[in-house]
Amino acid sequence: MEHSTSLITTIAAGFGVALVLGFIAERLKLPALVGYLMAGILIGPATPGYVADVHIASQLSEIGVMLLMFGVGLHFSLQDLLAVKRVAVPGAIVQMTFATLLGMLLAHWWGWTWGQGLVFGLSLSCASTVVLLKALEARNTLESMNGRIAVGWLVVEDLATVLVLVLLPPLAGVLGGTVPEAEAGQPLWWAIGQTLLLVTAFIVLMLVVGRRVLPWLLWQVSRTGSRELFTLAVVAVAIGIAYGAAVLFKVSFALGAFFAGMVMRESEFSHRAAEESLPLRDAFSVLFFVSVGMLFEPAILVEQPGHVLAVVAVIILGKALAAAALVILFRYPLNTALTVAASLAQIGEFSFILAGLGVALGLLPAAGMSLVLAGALISIALNPLLFAALEPFRRWVLARSTLAQRLEQREDPYAELPTSTERRYLEGQVVIVGYGRVGKRIAQGLDARGIPYVVAEQNRERVEDLRKRGVAAVSGNAADPAVLIQAHIANAAMLVIATPDALNVRQMAEAARALNPQIEVVLRTHSEDESELLRRDKIGAVFYGEEELARGMLSHVLDRFDRDTPAPMTA
Repeated sequence: MEHSTSLITTIAAGFGVALVLGFIAERLKLPALVGYLMAGILIGPATPGYVADVHIASQLSEIGVMLLMFGVGLHFSLQDLLAVKRVAVPGAIVQMTFATLLGMLLAHWWGWTWGQGLVFGLSLSCASTVVLLKALEARNTLESMNGRIAVGWLVVEDLATVLVLVLLPPLAGVLGGTVPEAEAGQPLWWAIGQTLLLVTAFIVLMLVVGRRVLPWLLWQVSRTGSRELFTLAVVAVAIGIAYGAAVLFKVSFALGAFFAGMVMRESEFSHRAAEESLPLRDAFSVLFFVSVGMLFEPAILVEQPGHVLAVVAVIILGKALAAAALVILFRYPLNTALTVAASLAQIGEFSFILAGLGVALGLLPAAGMSLVLAGALISIALNPLLFAALEPFRRWVLARSTLAQRLEQREDPYAELPTSTERRYLEGQVVIVGYGRVGKRIAQGLDARGIPYVVAEQNRERVEDLRKRGVAAVSGNAADPAVLIQAHIANAAMLVIATPDALNVRQMAEAARALNPQIEVVLRTHSEDESELLRRDKIGAVFYGEEELARGMLSHVLDRFDRDTPAPMTA
């Protein structure tokens, strides 16, 4: 009996070459993603030697898209987005519009139609979630204020791109492309209305039924004690919902998988689901990027170098400058503007998905796909260099420009406590640094005991909300002694560092001790090594972990004020 091994050889070649080139990329201080794309080029039809099965690679890439978007949904936090909504939502929309217009103008200059230019511009407008998260994690800035703004900005871009993926097929005919057979002959308003109705029905079903069924399902599977069954349940949910959404509701695999992850995040098993599915998600994500690389035509670098440079300029210069200008207009400091600009100066997975759909609908020529891939490869390769150059560039600009100095030290109306603040918040109070999940729960426990506290928080919008509720709060980075001074640290009884900003924890504690040698310090960490180091240096009372972190910190703080009463805990 003869067996076909094209699937096995495609997977083996994809993983093997991706491993070698990904390793080389990491050694060169480049994202491994660059190596994966290069692996696809190497085993693709555009280069000599072995050629993998493009059709099978395409199907494997669909699984990669499902698991990739499932992972994005698992990490999507509406709360984190709402915390930076005033800068992330309008900023992302304006920046995407600006980048899309630049792409359309380039395409029109090259003689493309406006429909082709629109898809091309949209493909250049959305940055890579994978690249951004890895860049921020490598610098321990993911949980910082700048990192939250960048991630929130990108979440808005992702949601906007998902909407584009939904609307593009029914609009294909108007834009000059090929209308899918299922929508051929239908009026445009009917096609769009039907699409939006089906999408709405799917979203409602997921939010109403999925939020109850999926957590219950994971609970039942977890009771068996089988790790394999739990992993299987997570993967079956991700792929099953994505496929079902495409068949029953005519929405993309990407949207179905995204909502599966977003709903599963509501479960108490969300962290375990993310951890258990990570190896499989990583593996198929590699195959996705390899299959994308197989579509690339390297000859375009020689035949149309001007086009490639123009695309890279739009991605790195156009998007970065637009993002930086918008952040500054929202009165954030220069360092925040530079961080967000570097974060968005690249494109990745959503660009590939959108460009691929454009090619399938006849809305993007093959050369357009190659230009998008070339722009992605170059921008992703240069992105670590941009991040590395941020701090030297900031110092250089500050030393030579009074305007930059003014932008770095923006006047913040929430940087000082109001003159009407009661005296009990200025002496013997607790200073809480960070008002995220942990800081909020500690504050709730202090409220229950009537213990006064002042919050120091980088998120100006969060400080504004706290002020409206009558909570004493100041805006700024507590690693800056000036912020601690405004929180009246000199007369405080205790400093509670509830932020996971690993880079600044020690600096905050040292600044507080310099201003108040007698102050007691309580802090959190995210690693055992860091905890041991801080304990050895006697920085303060150190807490590490996730589940009992807030409870342990709160119990310690309350015990300091009332040693005879058990600590309450509110949700």
